[in-house]
Amino acid sequence: MLGRIICVAVGYLCGLFQTAYIYGKSKGIDIREKGSGNAGTTNTLRTFGVKAGVLVLFGDILKCAVACLLARFVIAPRLGADVNYLFVLYAAAGAILGHNFPFYMNFRGGKGIAATAGLIICFHWSFFIMGVIVFFGTFFTTHYVSLGSLLVYAGFMIQIIIEGQMGVFGMSQAALNEMYIVSGVLALMAYYKHRENIKRLVKGEERKTYLKKKEEKQN
Repeated sequence: MLGRIICVAVGYLCGLFQTAYIYGKSKGIDIREKGSGNAGTTNTLRTFGVKAGVLVLFGDILKCAVACLLARFVIAPRLGADVNYLFVLYAAAGAILGHNFPFYMNFRGGKGIAATAGLIICFHWSFFIMGVIVFFGTFFTTHYVSLGSLLVYAGFMIQIIIEGQMGVFGMSQAALNEMYIVSGVLALMAYYKHRENIKRLVKGEERKTYLKKKEEKQN
């Protein structure tokens, strides 16, 4: 239990580095008062442009990745090496919570998708490949960032159960069940944070995102 608590705490501290908010403040703007009001990559992209969006994306990925790597190479070897993947998941959960609900920003952060990318990159190589295919396949087909993000979470849940039962992670069934629960909670949180996006997707009113402003104006 101690290892899990430490992982969540370390992750939360990493997640508090609010890249979008910090970037916006450097320009004299609170990103939460612009566009969708979300302190994340997509709103930064739409507000400040591609370069700013890429910077925030990598910043949010990095903070979760740092938490995951600390869990895997520092915390797990000392407190529970046999549940390495589970500790990584707890650290990522903490980072996503820190990103979504930063205490010093009145718990108004982002939606945790870029931070989740940090988890997928560090978790297992097969998840990275599948995540890239699902997200970019969806994005370049529909130009809906929210849809790509939601499908990545759905795919993550399915993949983690399949590979877990195949023995890929080398953990006991009890540890695997715990990992499924944690990943399920993260998925539910992501879908909750995207509830308005889901409503707009159903109505066909969701805003599309393009990497070039000219394309966005034409659409």
